Amino acid sequence: MENVLPKLQELITVYGLKLIAALAIFIIGRWLAKVVKNLVEKIMTKKSVEPTIVSFTCNLIYTTIVVFVVIAAISKLGVQTTSFVAVLGAAGLAIGLALQGSLANFAAGFLLIIFRPFKAGDLVEAAGMTGTVSEISIFTTIMKTPDNKVIIIPNSSVMGSTITNYSAMPTRRVDLTIGVGYDDDLKKVRQVLDDLISKDNRILKDPAPMVAVAELADSSVNFTVRMWVKTADYWGVYFDTTEAVKLRFDEEGISIPYPQQDVHMYQHQEQ
Repeated sequence: MENVLPKLQELITVYGLKLIAALAIFIIGRWLAKVVKNLVEKIMTKKSVEPTIVSFTCNLIYTTIVVFVVIAAISKLGVQTTSFVAVLGAAGLAIGLALQGSLANFAAGFLLIIFRPFKAGDLVEAAGMTGTVSEISIFTTIMKTPDNKVIIIPNSSVMGSTITNYSAMPTRRVDLTIGVGYDDDLKKVRQVLDDLISKDNRILKDPAPMVAVAELADSSVNFTVRMWVKTADYWGVYFDTTEAVKLRFDEEGISIPYPQQDVHMYQHQEQ
């Protein structure tokens, strides 16, 4: 018994200090992880980052720091952590290779939310698809087509393609090409088009609309009509103006020719 007590005191002295140091590392490290997590969360929230990305990123940072803190605390107790770190690294590599597609989508989703080439509610064309963005999630972008179909696109495909955002600017230009016959009075045609434009209050005065002869085509003289409108009025003005031009041309006797060919037949007489 007399020999046990000194050894016990020695173990307590040696390992007790290591245990206290390990607990101190764990407690301070965990506190530091929370501080870093809260700081990142505040910065990302201030930047109006998507809440899902904020939560995922903060939890990932917190978990990573805690893992390193635990390894440091175990190492302080005298436990060899080299093999443990190697196994953890190998497992991480295997998981990364298995989920490389998902990780690419996550990274692309993160970039979409950070750089904001579009937001929910925008009409965009991306990855060969056109629709209104419903949601930007961690791995996918969800769009709704004009005929009410739901399209789910991997974020990596969106970031890897050309993105056209039709809703990014407050105004858009409506371009129409209108053909009239060679026998029609071009001054009258211009007057009719100017009159139609002036009567539509949705067409902006600045920038001013433009009506110009653009091409002397094979079967028609083509006018280019360019009108600036609010983005929300684009399709309404496009369709209404196209219909109004046809109806007004019919009233004014202005022709809208269609492609045609003159065929000349020659009769060959045998001698």
